[in-house]
Amino acid sequence: MICKKLFVSVLLSLLQPFTHSLEPYDLLYESGIEAYYRNDYKKVVYYMELALSNYSQLRQTKLNCRLGCTQRYPLEVFPRLWDISFFTVILSRAACVKQCEESSLGAVSRHQISEDIKGEFYRRIPYNFLQRAYLKDDYHSGVKFYDAEQYKLAIEKFERALKGYFRADIECRALCWGPQKFDEYEYIDYKATLYETIADHYIQILACEHECVRELSTRPGRLSPIENFLPLHYDFLQFSYYREGDLLKALECANSYLLFHPGDADVLENVSFYESLLPEYRDQDDIQPREDAAQFVRRHRLESEIVQSAAEGLGFTYNEPDFWVTGGERQDEYRLPLGTPTELSDVTGMLSGKKTIQKIDRELREGGSLLFDEVKLVHSSDFLNGTQRVQLDNVISEQECSDLQRVANMITLAGDGYRGKTSPHTPNEKFEGATVLKALKYGYEGRVPMKSARLFYDVSEKARRIVQSYFMLNTTLYFSYTHLVCRTALQGQQDNRNDLSHPIHADNCLLDPEANECWKESPAYTFRDYSALLYLNGDFDGGEFVFTEMDAKTITASIKPKCGRLVGFSSGGENPHGVKAVTRGQRCAVALWFTLDPVYRELERLQADEVIRTLDQSSQGGGVDMNINPRDEL
Repeated sequence: MICKKLFVSVLLSLLQPFTHSLEPYDLLYESGIEAYYRNDYKKVVYYMELALSNYSQLRQTKLNCRLGCTQRYPLEVFPRLWDISFFTVILSRAACVKQCEESSLGAVSRHQISEDIKGEFYRRIPYNFLQRAYLKDDYHSGVKFYDAEQYKLAIEKFERALKGYFRADIECRALCWGPQKFDEYEYIDYKATLYETIADHYIQILACEHECVRELSTRPGRLSPIENFLPLHYDFLQFSYYREGDLLKALECANSYLLFHPGDADVLENVSFYESLLPEYRDQDDIQPREDAAQFVRRHRLESEIVQSAAEGLGFTYNEPDFWVTGGERQDEYRLPLGTPTELSDVTGMLSGKKTIQKIDRELREGGSLLFDEVKLVHSSDFLNGTQRVQLDNVISEQECSDLQRVANMITLAGDGYRGKTSPHTPNEKFEGATVLKALKYGYEGRVPMKSARLFYDVSEKARRIVQSYFMLNTTLYFSYTHLVCRTALQGQQDNRNDLSHPIHADNCLLDPEANECWKESPAYTFRDYSALLYLNGDFDGGEFVFTEMDAKTITASIKPKCGRLVGFSSGGENPHGVKAVTRGQRCAVALWFTLDPVYRELERLQADEVIRTLDQSSQGGGVDMNINPRDEL
C-alpha cells in the first residue's frame, strides 16, 4: 500500500506542470560575452547582472528543496524490510526535490551547467554567500579584535563564525547531492549491477562532501584555502577564553584544537597550564572537546575511511589531502599564556595558501633523437624564444592527415571535451572533439573503418614517443588526455573580430598576467608536464598558435599549422600560449597532454590499450581485416 501511494505521488509529480521558468545563468553569461564583442556595453551590464542574480537564485532554490525534502522524508529503516523502507524514502525525496525545483526553476535539464562556466562563476563570486558574511565580517573581525587584545569581542566574533561555518557545511553538502558523471565507465564492456551503480554514485557524492572543508576555507575571489582554517577558530578561542578568565571553555577549545592536531606541542603545553590552574576538586577528565568539533572530526574521519576503503575495493585512485595543514610553525605569538604579549602579524589565520609555479625539479634538456627518419626538426627553443619548445614537421604523412581529418568529421561531436559547450572559448567558432576510445568504439560498431580508428591511436603514440625522446626525459611520459579536435569559423560572425580562438593560458597552472605569475593550484591540471599539438591541415584563415610572455600580450613566437606539423612544449608557466581567431574554414589537430606521474594516466587511454591488445590478438589468431566492421564477421 505504501509503495502504491508512493509511485502514484511520483507519477503525479512528473506530470505536474511547472509554474515558473528561471533563465539558465550560463546562457545569460554567454549573451553578455556576445554583447561585449558587439561593443554593446549596456547589454553586457544587463546580462551579467541577471546572470549573477539567477546564479544566486538557482543555488538557493536547490538548497531549499534538497534540505526541505530531507526533513520532510526522514530515513526510518525497518530491520525486516530495510531495503524497501530505505528506497521508499529515497524515491520520495527524489520526487519531492524534482517537483520543488521544477516549480521554481522550470525544467531542471535547462540548468545543466558546464564545469567551465561553473568555474568562471566560482572564481568571480563567493562559493557560498553565507560564507562571505561569517568569513569576512566575523572571522576576520575576530582576528582583528584578537590582535587588539579585545578578547571578549574576539570570542563573540569567533563563536558566530563557527556557527556560520557549520551552517555553511550543511549547505555545501546539500549541493553535492546533484547528478554525477561517470566518465571512466563510458567504454564498450562496462555493465554495473544495482549495488555497483549505487556505490559509484554514493562515493562520488561522499568525496564531494568530504571536500567541503576545502571549499569553506576558501575566501571569495581566491582559489586556495586558508591554511588550517577551522582548527584556528578553536586556537584563537582557547587563549581568548583564558584571558577572559574562563578556564573551562579555554580547556574545551584547546582540547577541540587537539582533535585536529593531536601532537601540537604548543597547545598541549597550554592544556597542561590550564589544568594546573583548575581547582583541586575539578576532575580534568570531565572537560572534553566541544561537541561541534568532536562530531565534525568523527564524521570527517569516517568519510575518509569509507572513501579510501571504496577506492581499494572498487579500484579507483584517491589521495587524501592534508586538510589541516599548518604551513609550518604557528604564527600565534600567544601560544604560551605566560608569554609576553606581542602584536600578531597580519597573516595570522589568514594565509592565502597561494603557490606560485614550482621550479621543475629535473634537468631541462632537449635535442634528443626524433626516432623517425622522416621527421624534421624545424625550430628549437632558441628560435622560438623560450624554454622547452620545439617545432617539428613531417610527423605524419599527407594521406594520414587526410584520413584523420575524414575520421574527425565522422566521429567528433560539438562540445565533446568541453563539457557540452559548442563554443567554449569564443562564440564565433564551433568546437568538436573525440577521444581515442570513442574512435575505437566507433570502429568496433562499424561506423568508421577500424583501420582509421586505429590510426588515431597510433599517431598519438608516435607523438608521445617523439616528445619523450626529444626532451631527453629519463622517465616514461604518460598520456594525461588525448583529444582529436576541430574548430570551425561560424559564418556571419567574423567581421571585426578582436578575440582569440583560445585565450592565452598555461596548461598546468592558472596564469595571472597582472601579477606576472602562474599559480599551480586547482582547478588547473597541475599534474600535466608536457603538451603537444599535431596539426592535420592548414587550409583555413587565421588559427596561428602563439607563445607569449607571462603578460599574455607579448607574442614571442607564432606558428602556422599545416599537415604533419607538431608543436611540443613543457606545460608550465614558462610557456603561456593560445590560438588566434579562425576566421574561415576548419582547423583540426590532435591535442595531447602528458604527465610524468603514472597516477594521473588517462583512464580512457588504458581502456583503449586493452581494446588494441584484444584486436591484435584477434588479428594474430584469425587475420581480422581492419577495414571492415568486426560485427559483420559474427
